[in-house]
Amino acid sequence: MYDRLKGFRDFYPEEMAARRAVTDVLEETARGYGFREIGTPTLEPVDLYTDKSGEDIVEELYAFEDKGGRHVAMTPELTPTVARMVVAKGQELQKPIKWMSTRPFWRYEQVQQGRFREFYQTNVDVFGSSEPTADAEILAFAADALTTLGLSGDDFDFRVSHRDLLSGLLRAFDADVRVREAIRAVDKSEKIDPAEYYDLLYDAGLSYDQAETFDELLSTDDLDDLTDFAGTDDVVDAVANLRAVLDAAEDFGVREYCTVSLETARGLDYYTGTVFECFDTQGEVSRAVFGGGRYDDLIESYGGQPTPAVGVAPGHATLSLLLQRAGVWPDEALSTDYYVLSVGDTRPTAARVARDLRERGHVVETDLGDRSFGAQMSYADGINAETVVIVGERDLENGEVTVKEMASGDQTTAPVEEFPGDRDRPTYGDFA
Repeated sequence: MYDRLKGFRDFYPEEMAARRAVTDVLEETARGYGFREIGTPTLEPVDLYTDKSGEDIVEELYAFEDKGGRHVAMTPELTPTVARMVVAKGQELQKPIKWMSTRPFWRYEQVQQGRFREFYQTNVDVFGSSEPTADAEILAFAADALTTLGLSGDDFDFRVSHRDLLSGLLRAFDADVRVREAIRAVDKSEKIDPAEYYDLLYDAGLSYDQAETFDELLSTDDLDDLTDFAGTDDVVDAVANLRAVLDAAEDFGVREYCTVSLETARGLDYYTGTVFECFDTQGEVSRAVFGGGRYDDLIESYGGQPTPAVGVAPGHATLSLLLQRAGVWPDEALSTDYYVLSVGDTRPTAARVARDLRERGHVVETDLGDRSFGAQMSYADGINAETVVIVGERDLENGEVTVKEMASGDQTTAPVEEFPGDRDRPTYGDFA
């Protein structure tokens, strides 16, 4: 007997039905905003990641040398890939570019709640607009998807911050601050104790007194405190941009889900402006459900023209935890519209009935094992068939089929030549 690999999962039909229902909502919501689906490769050159994140990133990748001697990796995230795709097409693409996709990714990292080595995300990105409305539309998509799935503002919170605001504050100190290291420390701040957090800020170039001041600034409820402290154009501009995004979110009807949280930083270095993370308000999902933000410099860094960009990537594992905690995870149950039960030498007619029902878009199963009447009825019950159409030799002699409603157990007969006839979804009630 073989065991599956750690960090990889099997999804049986019942759970997959619930996962498909969630994915459909995410994708349909994105389509409603005009996002177009793309397909992307499983393998990318390792350089796509090491050139931006350093060689240390290889330790987190499923990387190897392929048979052509190329150093490749299974894609750990989508953003570098879509950046490469935008660069490849250049000026051919109409702006803004609005793309979405759902697919698996792979990272070799510690397995924990909501984190696996193979994981699934729905990525939604806008390229070519620096306007606050683009950021707000990403927030609106995410909020609309969550509320369509049955969540309310009592279940989730978008913690919104601004990377340029954080970097501007850090540069305002009289210190030689390594900004990227300091922002990575901010990203870890809620996961570690204050002393360790201050140690990381100290290692990044702040004194301990400055680290304490910086921490207090991030906790302010008044953004004017930040401009008063820094007195620099970059902080003024960042505050203005953050306020403009929140104002646009108000117009999009999703401001109520947003909380300014300057401790939110997002760990990846390519983020440049507004960033946000979605959290479970009850705290039962211990990490961010998903996150996103603006990455205006990435396309240019891959050799393309300057192209602002913003996106979000709901992770299916953590999202499922939130939906389960809130009691709105879809039922993990099979769903079948019809089971066509064949008894005796009736296969031609049973096959015709099944075919006609399928042509109307229904889920239809038939017997594949020459089973008895009782065994077929048991199977129909096991797959949650709504209606069973019994095609028996005696029925056919009378020019009929039997239509059975499984929920109530009621059944009646219907003329075989009129089933399904011109009905889109014939049921017991049409013939009783």
